[in-house]
Amino acid sequence: MPQRGPGPAPTAAPADAVRAASVRGIAEELAGLRGPLLPVLHAVLERHGYVHDDDVPVIADVLNLSRADVLGVVSFYHDFRRTPPTAHRVTLCRAEACQARGGEATYAAATDRWAGSSDVELGEVFCLGNCALGPAGTLDGALHARLTPERLEALTAGWDR
Repeated sequence: MPQRGPGPAPTAAPADAVRAASVRGIAEELAGLRGPLLPVLHAVLERHGYVHDDDVPVIADVLNLSRADVLGVVSFYHDFRRTPPTAHRVTLCRAEACQARGGEATYAAATDRWAGSSDVELGEVFCLGNCALGPAGTLDGALHARLTPERLEALTAGWDR
């Protein structure tokens, strides 16, 4: 019986063929694992720093998944960044315990300081497990406690604004 409708949409060629080949190699190497999608995404992140939109159809093809399945996982977990990393990353806890200890003022100061910065990415998390020593945050992955606007300023002195 002939197929009705337009059929599947063709996949556009990736903008970076070298990257696509690298991502395909990673996916093929890990495809035999049980539940390979997360290990593949972690490996792409480790090698390339982020998961580009062009990586999604390559991974989907190798793992025999839909692009929607892959994109759903990438967009659900905040650790799978979809843009190149900045020079520095700050994440501040916005949960109740840190807010009760002055976290809102620290977050507001950080937002003011790095608004529009291309070198510092500011993010929020909702618990770092350091509630007794809040407000807590991470600076380039290192956990810091008792953050105030002044302490944050001192710890990041020299970072571009």
